[in-house]
Amino acid sequence: MSIATDHSHGSDGHAHHHGHMLSAGLLTANEKKAAAVQLTLAMMAFCLLALGIVWRFLAPNEEGVSQLLLAAASLIVAVPVIRSGWHSLRHPSLHGITDQLIALAMLAAWATGDLLTAGLLPIIMIFGHVLEERSVIGSKEAMEALTRLTRSYARVITPGRGTREVDNVTLKPGDLVEVRAGDRIPADGRVRKGQASLDTAPITGESVPLEVSAGMDVFGGAINLDGRLEIEVTRTGEDSTLGKVIALMQRAENSKPPITRLLERYAQQYLGFVLTIAAIAWFVTYNDQIMLSILVAACPCALVLSAPATAIAGIAVAARHGILIRSSAFLEELADLTSLVIDKTGTLTFGRLRLQGIRLTGNMDQETVLVLAASLGAASSHPVSRALASLVAHDAYHPLTNVRELQGLGVVAGTEMGEVALGRPELFEGLSVAIPPVPLHDGPLAGMSIGGDFCAWLLLSDTIKPEAAVAMAELRALGLNRQLLLTGDCQSVAHALARDIGINDVAAQALPADKLKRVLSETESGFKPLVVGDGINDSLALKAGAVGIAMGAGGADIALASSDIILIGSDLRRLGTCIRLSRLSRRTLKTNVIIGLGWTVAIVALAGFGFLGAAGAVVAAILHNFSTLLVLANAGRLMRYDEPLVAQG
Repeated sequence: MSIATDHSHGSDGHAHHHGHMLSAGLLTANEKKAAAVQLTLAMMAFCLLALGIVWRFLAPNEEGVSQLLLAAASLIVAVPVIRSGWHSLRHPSLHGITDQLIALAMLAAWATGDLLTAGLLPIIMIFGHVLEERSVIGSKEAMEALTRLTRSYARVITPGRGTREVDNVTLKPGDLVEVRAGDRIPADGRVRKGQASLDTAPITGESVPLEVSAGMDVFGGAINLDGRLEIEVTRTGEDSTLGKVIALMQRAENSKPPITRLLERYAQQYLGFVLTIAAIAWFVTYNDQIMLSILVAACPCALVLSAPATAIAGIAVAARHGILIRSSAFLEELADLTSLVIDKTGTLTFGRLRLQGIRLTGNMDQETVLVLAASLGAASSHPVSRALASLVAHDAYHPLTNVRELQGLGVVAGTEMGEVALGRPELFEGLSVAIPPVPLHDGPLAGMSIGGDFCAWLLLSDTIKPEAAVAMAELRALGLNRQLLLTGDCQSVAHALARDIGINDVAAQALPADKLKRVLSETESGFKPLVVGDGINDSLALKAGAVGIAMGAGGADIALASSDIILIGSDLRRLGTCIRLSRLSRRTLKTNVIIGLGWTVAIVALAGFGFLGAAGAVVAAILHNFSTLLVLANAGRLMRYDEPLVAQG
């Protein structure tokens, strides 16, 4: 047991600290102060107890002085114990059972005149609390380190191209900031100038540096390893990626594992059962120590801590790998998944069009075609135009005159070479430009004409993520052999991608309602589907799956809100990490429950049969703390779990 402040009742209220520490993360200033005060009181009480014992040994004829010293020691630590027990009566909780049992044991020790036991019990429990807090310091430091990433300084570029240093909390979308080598990116943004290598491990868990250049989006919290960047801020505070990470982790910390909710349901029955056993033992044996040791031995700290300690360790490790889990319940659900339903665009692919090839049909050279295509593409916001606009640097654009965009068809402009057109085949029919046969291509394409002569087809496509095939194979090896590609794209594109990554079942041209229906069908067929997506049209399906995972790097807000788990880095290999970590967490939890339950039953049995000796209550308290530390140490082993991602070839 540990006696600490419950900050919902001010600095003077007390509650069992196991649950508080594990559900609220880091201690507040008031809680730290209260814990320090109680530790000081425990040390004072321990000194008085030691003095009382020594006095009894050196002056056996002065028993009264020894008793006074022991009584003073027990009174010093009695206040927090009684207050904690009273609070748990007024506000029943699973963790309060230990408070009540220790308070009852101390009162019973007083009633029987065993002042030594009355003083030693709370002292042992307070010292045990200090050790327990240190044993989960890894989880707490992981949370604290993540929170520290949100605060930094930024160099804002002024209109006169100077810089001024500000706190990053004052940044707003549209601000232009300078990030030098060694600096931490102060907020989510888009690179406007420069190129550099970024260490994104604090956010995504990716160990390989990310190469960024103009036009690319970056996360706040990443570290610039080299080069100089000018970044336009796009999201700040709670709207930023890191802000969402911390909010989700806080929410996940506060969630209760299913086994904890089960234990809470029967908490009062357990307390009554323990009191009944202690009463029967006293009536049968008339041995005060046996009764006291049963009350202490039955404190369920180890069992109570088994689930939350494991859950928080698992959530902290997941966050270190760029995996955000909304609730510990989903950490457990991952272990039982039997099928996969996955989206295509933005999930298995990057979700951004890229130039796949150029088919020249005239006398114009490829470099000229590329420059003109990029120049015309910059004049439109269409996805095809945006993809082409990124082909060359801004300062390499060809000067254009009389630019006009024909909605849904393309862009036409004047140049020194004559009128240039870029767009769909239908555009050239309207311009009376003869075009060659349209090439067969699974994806968007655009034609280009210069001075009335058609000169090239530009073929674009979405690019498959390099790790997609490996990730799908990993999931099959983990037991998710039933895999379905569920996409709104056309049949030919969907089937071509499915063949490349090893998925046999494909449902193409699916609307959001179709996706939802297919996921529900999986569930009704007895499968537990893992649903993975990133778009608005995936939100219904994500919510309907046994577990929904959103690709967080570019995912739509509604998809992130509908999902149970978010992959910040969007690396598909983290799907396998999720399941492996879940299964390891489940094994750890089972071990902890066995330790907590088995140890408690064993100590109660030893106490009931009188095997703990004349100081049975004190021995039971020591054994109780040992089992609690054993559970926390086993949960702490999860913190060493690591799966670094290697660069794709």
